[in-house]
Amino acid sequence: MTESDLDAVVHGAAELVVGPAGEGPAPATDGSPPDDPDAVLDRREDAAVAIVDGEVAAVGPTETITERYPPENATHSVDASGRAVIPGFVDSHTHAVFAGDRSDEFAAKLRGKPYQEILAEGGGILRTVRAVREAGDDELLDLLCDRLDAVLAHGTTTVEVKSGYGLDVETELRLLEVIDCADAEHPVDVVPTFMGAHAVPEDRGTDEYVDEVVDEQLPAVEAQGVAAFCDVFCEEDVFSVEQSRRVLEAGREGGLAPKVHAEEFVRLGGARLAADLEAVSADHLLHAADEDVAALREANVVPVMLPGTAFGLGADYADARAFRDAGAPLAVASDFNPNCYAPSMGFAASLACVGMGLSPAEAVCACTRGGALALGADRSEAFPEGPPLDPKAGTLEPGAPGDLLVLDAPSSVHVPYRFGENVVRSVLKGGEPVVGPGVAP
Repeated sequence: MTESDLDAVVHGAAELVVGPAGEGPAPATDGSPPDDPDAVLDRREDAAVAIVDGEVAAVGPTETITERYPPENATHSVDASGRAVIPGFVDSHTHAVFAGDRSDEFAAKLRGKPYQEILAEGGGILRTVRAVREAGDDELLDLLCDRLDAVLAHGTTTVEVKSGYGLDVETELRLLEVIDCADAEHPVDVVPTFMGAHAVPEDRGTDEYVDEVVDEQLPAVEAQGVAAFCDVFCEEDVFSVEQSRRVLEAGREGGLAPKVHAEEFVRLGGARLAADLEAVSADHLLHAADEDVAALREANVVPVMLPGTAFGLGADYADARAFRDAGAPLAVASDFNPNCYAPSMGFAASLACVGMGLSPAEAVCACTRGGALALGADRSEAFPEGPPLDPKAGTLEPGAPGDLLVLDAPSSVHVPYRFGENVVRSVLKGGEPVVGPGVAP
C-alpha cells in the first residue's frame, strides 16, 4: 500500500458503529420482545476506521488501527475524539424528483380532508404530475440535486429515488434520465426505481392504464437500462392486487426487481403479493396484519417503515415492533416527497422510536444496514445485471464502501434522541469528506 492509497483514517471515536451485531437478538419463542433490543448493533469504544481505495480496510481499537494505518499518511485524517462514527444512512424509499408546490394540501389535511379525497379532486400525485410534465429536464435535475444536497447534509449517502410523476412513456423516461444524471453528478449514490404505476392519469381507466404501463412503459424503461426496481401503489381506488401483480411480473421479466407500496390506507393484500413475488421490499404497511408479518418474514421481503408519512398524515404508525419481534430485517426510510417533505433520516429515526416503539439502536440499524437490505444488498439473484448496492453497504465492515458519518455527539443514540436537530458533523463518501469542516459548501 502506498501513501496515496490511504484515503482516510478516522480515529479516537468514542463510539464506532460497525453494523448489525450478527443477526441481532432472536425473537422469543413465546412472542415476547427480545431481551435486549439495543444489542442489535456492533459498537466499539475508542475505535478507528481506515479507508483504502474508497473501501473500509480495517476497524478496531484506535491504537491498533493507527499503528497499521498512520493518520499522517492518509489523505484525510479525522480526529473523532468524543464523537460517534456510524455508517452513512441508506434511504431506501423516496420520490425526491418532482416539481411544483403542494404546501396548501398540508393545510387541507390539517383541516381534516383525507388524502384520497385530495387525489380524487385532481390534487396529490396528479397535481405533481402536471407540474413535472411542464418542467424542463434541467429544472428537474437542479431541483433533485438541491434535495440531494439537503439529504447529504443530514447524513444520507445512498438514496433510492422513484419515477412516477410522469405517468406516460416520455415523462417517465425523462424522470429516470434525470435520476441517472443526478447519480453521476452528485456525491450521493442514487438508486433509480421505475414507478409508472403510481396513480391513474385523469384521462385513463385503470385497466387501460395498466395495459399502457405493461405494453409501452416497461419495454421502454427496459431498453433505457436505468432503473433497478419496479414499484407499484397497490391501494384501494388506485391499483388492485391483480393489476399490481401484472405490472410487477412484467417488470421482473424485464429485469426489474419488484417493490410494493402495501397496506398504507387499507389492508388490500399488497403485503401478501410482495411475499408471493419474493419482492425485495414491502413499504408503508400501516395496516399489515399478523399474517402479513409472517408471510413477509418467510419470503425474506424487507419491511420498510415510513414514519414520516404517518406523522404528516396524522395517521397511526405501522407496527414496526411486530416485524422486529418476528426477526425481520427492518428498514426505516424517509418517503421524501411533496406529501412528506422530509429530507432528514435522523428525524425518521426519532419517529421510529417514539411512534413505532423501536429502540435507538434498532432505529439506527434500520436507517443504515436495513436500508441497504431494502435495496437488495443481499439479493444478488434478483438483479440480472447485478445488485445496485455493494453487499456490505450500510455497514463499516472491512470491504464495505467508505461511507460514514461523524456525529457531533458521543453516541449513536443521539441520532433519534435529538429530534429536530441535525447531529451530523462530517460526512465521508468513499473516504472523501463531502460535508463538514474544511469542505466547501
